[in-house]
Amino acid sequence: MYKYDTSDQAMVDARVDEFRDQVRRRLAGQLTEDQFKPLRLMNGLYLQLHAYMLRVAVPYGTLDARQMRMLARVARKYDRGYGHFTTRQNIQYNWIKLEDAPDILAELATVEMHAIQTSGNCIRNISADQFAGAAADEVADPRPWAELIRQWSTFHPEFTYLPRKFKIAVIAAQEDRAAMRLHDIGIQLLERDGILGAKIFVGGGMGRTPMISHEIRDFVTADELMSYLEACLRVYNRYGRRDNIYKARIKILLHEIGADEYRRQVEEEFGAVKALGIDPPAAELARITAMFAPPAFEVSASEALPPFVLSEVEAQASGDTLRANGADDPDFAGWLDQNVRPHKAPGYAIVTISLKPTGGIPGDASADQIDLMADLAERYSFDELRVTHAQNIVLPHVRKADLYTVWRALSEAGLAEANLDLIGDIIACPGLDYCSLANARSIPLAQKISTRFADRQRDLGELKLKISGCINACGHHHAGHIGILGVDKKGTENYQLSLGGSGADDVSLARITGPGFSEDGVVDAIERVTTRYVALREDGERFLDTYRRVGFETFKEAIYG
Repeated sequence: MYKYDTSDQAMVDARVDEFRDQVRRRLAGQLTEDQFKPLRLMNGLYLQLHAYMLRVAVPYGTLDARQMRMLARVARKYDRGYGHFTTRQNIQYNWIKLEDAPDILAELATVEMHAIQTSGNCIRNISADQFAGAAADEVADPRPWAELIRQWSTFHPEFTYLPRKFKIAVIAAQEDRAAMRLHDIGIQLLERDGILGAKIFVGGGMGRTPMISHEIRDFVTADELMSYLEACLRVYNRYGRRDNIYKARIKILLHEIGADEYRRQVEEEFGAVKALGIDPPAAELARITAMFAPPAFEVSASEALPPFVLSEVEAQASGDTLRANGADDPDFAGWLDQNVRPHKAPGYAIVTISLKPTGGIPGDASADQIDLMADLAERYSFDELRVTHAQNIVLPHVRKADLYTVWRALSEAGLAEANLDLIGDIIACPGLDYCSLANARSIPLAQKISTRFADRQRDLGELKLKISGCINACGHHHAGHIGILGVDKKGTENYQLSLGGSGADDVSLARITGPGFSEDGVVDAIERVTTRYVALREDGERFLDTYRRVGFETFKEAIYG
């Protein structure tokens, strides 16, 4: 993973010192809240319903055990003992005191972390495939390019005050594991005739007006990628609306002028930008890429699952009987089947740690759990972890021989829920329990749904459910196979149900089914939807497949009768 050089560290340290002085002036009454607000937002500090919230960047979701332990330390020392992992592959702390914020940023800086550009009308944290560098289907590791974009976009003088916040995702496989088509710019690395390049998508996004991005360029060579991104941003910065926050996103610009006209202007700008020489020298790209070299995988790592024998003491303490192989344990076998994915290196696997326990808060992890995940990464995953856009954590490089040991450690910490991509693997924003923008609570609803379907989720198969507490769609409800939007209906929390969305390579936007429901009522409505799905599905069909085959009206009838 990328390591700071002296310039990186000096820049982050200088930002901490600058913000410390700004906070001092605010606490002394020398700055009003209106004057202070844009300054704190540039440092990831929000004022929410009950306290300040700090959003810490985890660029393209990659971090090491040292950084993960620092996140646990912040949770324990400055918050209430937990952190909330987000859909931008970041982490948020919901109970921060203003006077502590500079000290938190200073501690984060000691492990090469910061909160720069986690808010504001700028290019936000660059996201990427959480399996990058481990997936067997990628044409290249996308993270060097994500890092290059991070460096290019940080404090970019022309793009610090864009019309609206801006989000970029990078993938390098046909399978889209990062919701790339629902970003302002999506980049898919690919090879053509042995040359690495990228397909560029622009104008995706959720929120009040959800849109799927347009393909703007079929192929730009990798050595001209940065110039092309510069051109894309310049056209948006020039014409994006600044007079109306609801029409300020790049998706609205493309909707208004059309993808063809936007493409024409980008190509024209691209011709001018290429002459500026902003694409990195080959030596700089090589320097960055070298930091993402594959770990020293064991060439002879076994493909077999680990045989194990419990000691008599362990067996008596746990109530287990002696067994010959971990796969004989049905809980372990279920976890292997659901949360473990193939790795490009023989003898290794990709492990997803679910932060979605039955009845729990999606994306939350205690300081002790964060520490444990750091320990496991250090011992079993070449000191590397990933935050996923689905609010889970990945150990990307685990020997198959170590899977049972890792699972047992996770089980003891309440982190072994075998529900990846099932109905219990809910994406949910913090909602009205924390957020000053929300209209309804997301957390209690997520808890009720995961509890109601806990015993049925394996039978239902892949079913992605996503909840947002307001129209800003931080819970990605537009991209849910089942999506839920909380709205305020005459002072009462009301929940709209949508069906048919997807953030994957089969991207689609969910369709609102009709009138909303109470909190309990929407859980019952989901029960009716899933019952109809089970009655209609054919062999091997996911919920989304059945929905697309039989159509919207069939499920609407099941919901409303």
